[in-house]
Parts: sequence; C-alpha cells; structure tokens
Amino acid sequence: MAEIGAQKKKISISFLGNCFYDTRVTNLVSSFKKEGCIVSVTSFDWFIDSCGYYKNGIKVFKLKKGRIRILFYLSFAFKLIRELIKSDADIFLAEDVYTLPFVTLIGKLKKGKIIYNSRELYAFIGGLRNRPVIQFMVKTIEKFFIKKVDLVLTTGEMDSQFLEKFYSINNTLVLRNVPMMQKPSEKVDFRKMFNIPPDKVIMLYQGVLLNGRGITMILKAMPYIPDAVFIILGGGEQRKNFENIGRELNIDERVFFTGAIDQEKLINYTAGADFGLAIIENISISYFHALPHKIFEYIMADLPVLASDLPQMKKIVEMYNVGAVINAGKEECLVNKLKEWVENPSLLDEFRMNCRRAAEELNWQSEFDRCKNRILE
Repeated sequence: MAEIGAQKKKISISFLGNCFYDTRVTNLVSSFKKEGCIVSVTSFDWFIDSCGYYKNGIKVFKLKKGRIRILFYLSFAFKLIRELIKSDADIFLAEDVYTLPFVTLIGKLKKGKIIYNSRELYAFIGGLRNRPVIQFMVKTIEKFFIKKVDLVLTTGEMDSQFLEKFYSINNTLVLRNVPMMQKPSEKVDFRKMFNIPPDKVIMLYQGVLLNGRGITMILKAMPYIPDAVFIILGGGEQRKNFENIGRELNIDERVFFTGAIDQEKLINYTAGADFGLAIIENISISYFHALPHKIFEYIMADLPVLASDLPQMKKIVEMYNVGAVINAGKEECLVNKLKEWVENPSLLDEFRMNCRRAAEELNWQSEFDRCKNRILE
C-alpha cells in the first residue's frame, strides 16, 4: 500500500494552523506512518512566542499578524513555497483552501498526487457572510484549483454533495472528523484546578474560539443556570471578546478558559466535564452543514452532547442517542434544555452508556481504514 517499488511512499502535508492543536492533521500523520509512509508537515502559528518548531519532519513556522494583512500572507506564502520546493513527496496534501493554490501548483510540477482536504465549505464560512469581496476571491480561487486536484476529502456527506454540484466535480471522499479510539488515561480534575464546588455541573465547549460557535449564546444563558460552570477548551481571536461578555454578565467567576490543549492530552480534559456543547449557529451554508469534530470527541470521552438541530449533527446525536438537539435560533430553547440537564443530572446516565457503544463505530481507526485505499493509491 505505502510502497513505490522498494521505497516508502512520501507524503507532504501543508496547513495554515498549528498541527499540534489540530486533530485531523495529527490523526492523518499517525495513520500514514502506520501505513509505512514517510510524512512531513509544514504548518504555521501566530500565537506561539518562539520562533518556530522542527522535529521528526514536522515544522511549525512562527507568523506575525500585524495591521497589514498582506505581509502576513506573503510571509506565509514564502515559507510554504520554500518548503514545497524542497519536498520530494509522492502525495501533496493541502489541509485548507489557503494552502491549496501553492500545494497544487508545486505538486503538479513535481508530478505528485494532489489531495485537497476541504474540512469545511471555505467560500461559505460564517466569517465571510458580510465580506462579499473576500468571499468572491475565495470562491474563485477554490473553483479554479479544486478542479486540478486528484482527490477532495470532506468531513460529511452534505459537504461532498454540495461541492460536487457547485464545482461540477466527482472526486470527493468523505473522511469524517472522528477521534482516535482511546479512553482517558487520567481525567483532569477541573474542580481542583479551578476550585469548583462539588454541587456545580460542569459544561464544556472545546474548539476554536470564533463567532457563530454558540459561545455567546451559552454565556448569555449562564445567569439562568446558577448551578453550572462553563469551561472553554481552546484558543482563538475571540477569547478577549468572550471574556468581556462574561464580565458584563457578572458570570466571569463561573466561566473558565484553559487555552489550547495539545491533542495528545485533550481527551483527559474533555472527560473532566459533565456534558459537552456544540451549539453551531445557522449563519452560513458551511455552518448549516456542520459536523464538528467536538461532537465525536465528546462521545469518545463519554460526555452527553447538547447540539444544534442542524441536519448532520442531529443525525449523529439521534442515531446513537448520545444527547439532545435544540433550535439554536431560539435562545429560550438553549436555556430550557440546559436548566433541565443541570437540575436533573441523572437524565444524562443513559446518554453516557450510549456514548460508549457509539465510540466503537465513530473512531478514526475505522474511518481511515475505510478510506485509505483511495487516499494512498
């Protein structure tokens, strides 16, 4: 499978983000190596303090985000092109639309196989809904380059159907964002870490801190559920905004931010909560299609899931009976369900048992095994 003649297949992964905090990249790297491949990763981070990181074929370059955005992208492009030119990979994988043009052009010059990991509908993400010029640019770039690649990976069936119709392509493959099959080695004790009273229920959000992910809605619900605390795992550009909202609502003593957590340790943190939240707001096509990784991470950690009733999320939650869904467009629905769960924690016991059964199917090892032939052929 991973052999070319007597040589191991070489794979280059490019990602505008820190690969150590991205489950999809870390899982791909692990699976490729188990298949006998030689893997290199070029990724970027604008939050780290150091000048970068390099070890065992994985590079994380430090980028600076200043007021002049073009300088940020020029620096990113220069570093990525330099690394791609040096690569002798057989398969070039673009982990997002930002790396897609460079990976496609150089990968084609090197006569390699090109894979585009469309982890969301980039031209239709929530952050672009009020930015038509940038949205048009992203759509134009993606439309041109997506037709040049050999395979397009998506995270859900609806995304595949949409891309194939919108761009007139027929080479998509669904590789869902499910976690590795594992159980916590040692649950993190949030009560000890943040001095949380034993009678408080711990609600959890994990993921990037962006608008449209339901965080503001949850914060606004907090005054109505005094017996709960809210822990936020992850980093992102909206953290200060969410901290300010917490102070304005006078709930900041019940809201705790941990920052980004290394993927290898994440499940130990996830398992320390009582239930997980995935309240995606229906503000764009991409969000309407959402099937976020956090849902599967909660399931793997035996956490009941409270999610939006968007189609792909609803399907998973109801098929495996691992929680409940609510209309994220109505704040009272969120408040009522949170109050119900917080005031009656025994309601969650059946969901926890179902999570254990669901994890036997919803794990990366099974998912990758289903897809690996098309990816590595």
